[in-house]
Amino acid sequence: MTAVSAAAAGRDNVSPVKSSIYLAAPEGLTGKSMVAVGIMDALQREVTSVAVFRPIVNAGRRDEVLEVLVSQPNIEQEYEDGVGVTYDEVREDPNDALARLVERFASLRERHDAVVIVGSDYTDITTPTELTFNARVAANLNTPVLLVVSGRNRTPDEILAAAEAGLAEFSAHHAKVISVIANRVELADLDAVRSRLSRIPGVVVEALPSDRLLAAPTLADQFQAVDANLVLGNPELLARESVTPIVAAMTLPNVLERLETDSTVIMPGDRTDLLPALLLANASGAFPHLSGVILVGGYPIPEPILRLITTVRNELPIGMTHLGTYTTAERLFPLEGAMTSSPRKVEIARRLFSENVDSERLLNALQVHRSTVVTPLMFEHQLMELARSNRQTIVLPESTDDRILESAAILTRRGVANLVLLGDPTAIKNRATHLGLGLSGVEIVDPTDPELLDRFAAEYARLRAHKGVTLEQAAARMADLSYFGTMMVHVGMADGMVSGAINTTANTIRPSLEFIKTRPGVSVVSGSFLMCLPDRVVVYADSAVNPNPTAEQLADIAISSAETARRFGIEPRVAMLSYSTGTSGSGADVDKVRQATEIVRERAPELALEGPIQFDAAVDPVVARTKLPDSAVAGRATVFIFPDLNTGNNTYKAVQRSANAIAIGPVLQGLNKAVNDLSRGALVDDIVNTVAITAIQAQSDPSDAAAAERSEPGTSR
Repeated sequence: MTAVSAAAAGRDNVSPVKSSIYLAAPEGLTGKSMVAVGIMDALQREVTSVAVFRPIVNAGRRDEVLEVLVSQPNIEQEYEDGVGVTYDEVREDPNDALARLVERFASLRERHDAVVIVGSDYTDITTPTELTFNARVAANLNTPVLLVVSGRNRTPDEILAAAEAGLAEFSAHHAKVISVIANRVELADLDAVRSRLSRIPGVVVEALPSDRLLAAPTLADQFQAVDANLVLGNPELLARESVTPIVAAMTLPNVLERLETDSTVIMPGDRTDLLPALLLANASGAFPHLSGVILVGGYPIPEPILRLITTVRNELPIGMTHLGTYTTAERLFPLEGAMTSSPRKVEIARRLFSENVDSERLLNALQVHRSTVVTPLMFEHQLMELARSNRQTIVLPESTDDRILESAAILTRRGVANLVLLGDPTAIKNRATHLGLGLSGVEIVDPTDPELLDRFAAEYARLRAHKGVTLEQAAARMADLSYFGTMMVHVGMADGMVSGAINTTANTIRPSLEFIKTRPGVSVVSGSFLMCLPDRVVVYADSAVNPNPTAEQLADIAISSAETARRFGIEPRVAMLSYSTGTSGSGADVDKVRQATEIVRERAPELALEGPIQFDAAVDPVVARTKLPDSAVAGRATVFIFPDLNTGNNTYKAVQRSANAIAIGPVLQGLNKAVNDLSRGALVDDIVNTVAITAIQAQSDPSDAAAAERSEPGTSR
């Protein structure tokens, strides 16, 4: 069972109920907002409508946490709807404030399936009983509590003690804690912390590792902290995070050895001889990518140095402060930034939560029941979660396209897959720097590497020897990045490939057909689309590859499409489409569909199948009761097999445009390895989804066993 289908198991037949959870902490700076992002992400895979509520906010300014959370995808509420009361109102009359926020929460909850309540942040120093008030709020909202405790600079025993103290306070005010999460725990202590927290009876316990980037301030924050002014560089890059300051007061070789990715270099203003070298190192791609440079002491940049560095393209922000080195460092080293300060941090928070928290167990404790409706965004969340659950390596050959680089940065932040880019490493890093993208963790393979070229050419020549391919011809083939990337998949250096942003469909598929080959028992590669309708997801095929398939090929396409549906958590109910339903019509076209249906019944008797069937009878229960009243598929089909490419392609595009459906694909079916094609007009979101799909295809799947049982020896082509 896949992760998507496992999430559905046992809950599809339960009527949805409204749920809420109160995120609270016994102190400030615990990272509740990071946990809130993770909880919202988990809920959005299960229910159709999630809202956010902040019971207490500061007066006179918008709450940053609430503002970021309500701006997340699929959160459909106004900022004002998520506000309870202010600290001023609590101080004036705590009981009246509590009554008003309960009323506002009830109004919000009425309109949504689930509400995530994010408790106060201990920003009001005049409220010493803040934890007590949070406990009273949780009790009066009749909402279970998820307690977040900080693991920063604490031993496992100290973390347990902090959790027990918080539990006691909530228990004293009759608020039920269902989970304790220790956040910002040192990686080496995770297991020990989980072990200590497991001593707490009756709650779900988890631990999240610390991440330097989540607590990192932006470069703008650093400039403000030391009164620095931007003198050179791109002002838009001030929004980047800086994970650490580095004091550079030594000679150049020692400075270069100490550089770290996303760091800010603090440099004496009278050592500007180092500045050109730092800019060169940052642009070269051979050294860690910097966030910025701060020149201390207030010394102006000498004219010859300024003339030199302004003749080359430089994006790196350079600031100047009148403070000295010691004071600047003293202010910058303890400086932290909010987790909600950038989309990059939000994506990292999602990934860390997904990788370290058993969401299913937590939502079960919360008694969240999965909606029978699956919205497009719910399905996208499920895709990302499933891809993350067993991360695969996907190669992207078209690194000269900015969309690929942007997608790689997003996919890396989300932890969807391990990525390999093909191209000149220096050129790729320089372009990423210019675009303001972080590619840390992305592997870059130079396709001109002689060792790889020789290895791949020899393998290709061996595989195609029966076609008379020589070693020289094979070497020429490997200069084509589609062939190079496909060969990486073939030899096991990658688990899948995504191409087509620049290359044609034929150029993407041809290498796979030559040496990846089709799966046992499959005679044809086909293309399906995952059609995300407003309330469900279905599969359309073949809508991309085969112009006029034979009956045997149509049967192959149906079986492959059913396996695709299973892989993505869709129960396959297959409709073999035609202009006629049942035995009412005749002719070559409908006879082909009828024959294909019989072949599928013989090869895959376990499938829920109907054909020939018209589209309206396949989707409309009313029509189905008239035309095929005893069918298990009619009126509720989930896999639609079109008789030819013309029908399939036009139908998917018509539904996409007229019903505002999201079409994810094409998903190539029938290959031995996961290879997928992009439209040359693909958007970044399309590429991200296609890589996630490819990663899921590359994972082991129970349907492979069923396919193997149906295949006959020697049928692989």
